Amino acid sequence: MPEYVGRFAPSPTGPLHFGSLVAAVASYCDAKSADGKWLLRIEDVDKPREVKGAAQSIIETLATFGFEWDDDIVYQSNQIAHYEQALSQLKQKSLAYPCTCSRKEIADSSNLQGIEGVIYPGTCLHAPIKPNTPNAWRIKTQGFICQFKDAIQGEILQDLSNEIGDFVIKRVDGLFAYQLAVVVDDALQGVTHVIRGTDLLLSTPRQIYLQQALNLPSTHYAHIPIVKNSAGEKLSKQTLATAINPLQAKQQLLEALSFLNQSPPDILYQATLNEIWQWAISNWQLSRLTT
Repeated sequence: MPEYVGRFAPSPTGPLHFGSLVAAVASYCDAKSADGKWLLRIEDVDKPREVKGAAQSIIETLATFGFEWDDDIVYQSNQIAHYEQALSQLKQKSLAYPCTCSRKEIADSSNLQGIEGVIYPGTCLHAPIKPNTPNAWRIKTQGFICQFKDAIQGEILQDLSNEIGDFVIKRVDGLFAYQLAVVVDDALQGVTHVIRGTDLLLSTPRQIYLQQALNLPSTHYAHIPIVKNSAGEKLSKQTLATAINPLQAKQQLLEALSFLNQSPPDILYQATLNEIWQWAISNWQLSRLTT
């Protein structure tokens, strides 16, 4: 196993857009410049949000842009048994508990505001308030204070119980939450470094907490600036971001490198796609993104 294993893990909710490309380029260059492995994972655990054909479109687009992954593609939808096992471990440790509260009930019963909205007040902490009702599963966070050093954003400190609260790890509809799935997948794939957008920075303490609760290896994190549209919104499928065009792979790759502050020279605009990648990897400097 190499010392560095990176990954790119898109959700198949639509085609890749420029923001996705930037994240993929950053994770790829960081892994390859360290002589590491780079893996591709399709995060399709949330089936209701999946767009038919999007996964294959993403894979084909990445290949057209010259990305090469170093192992078989992992699909979260094939990982459910592993998530069940992780949930079972948390139950055995008395860290996970069933919750029958609806979002409206939580909003009506809690006056606690966290960094992502209303904090769950622990209504079902000792027993579900509605027996014989479908339930979600939450994890206890009492007393956990997370401190870690992000390679770009610096020192991060979060009091999980007071800023996030007991969060859902399996939804009432039976689907596993992103936070648990991503932690289990990273551990199974031996991921050592995660390069992704700052929109996921606030999620990282939850993932570190789950890593520790499940006795999984810790991960190095670097959160890059996100691409925004003209309205200042994160470029995403929700904000109707335009799909990247494989026919303009060289141009858009150079634009991604420029956004990442790597300053590709003008001569690369006449280069082949392979030559652009060779330059990008050999000249990659994550430190250029340090805020």
